[in-house]
Amino acid sequence: MAQKKKTHRGAAKRFKLTATGKVRRHQTGARHILTKKSRSRKRRLRQEVEQTGALARAVKTLLG
Repeated sequence: MAQKKKTHRGAAKRFKLTATGKVRRHQTGARHILTKKSRSRKRRLRQEVEQTGALARAVKTLLG
C-alpha cells in the first residue's frame, strides 16, 4: 500500500490554490523600509498576485 502524500506545511502557509488551480501568493517588499515607498506602491503590495512558471508547478507539487 502506498503512503499518503503530505502537504508541505511551509508552502501551505505561503501559497494558496484557486478553484481553477492557479497559485496565489503575497507580494514581497511590504514588510520594512516603507517610508521611501509611495502610498500607491504600498497599496499595490497588499494585493495577492498569481505565481507563474516553474515555481508555480513546484508549489502545486508541494501542496498536492
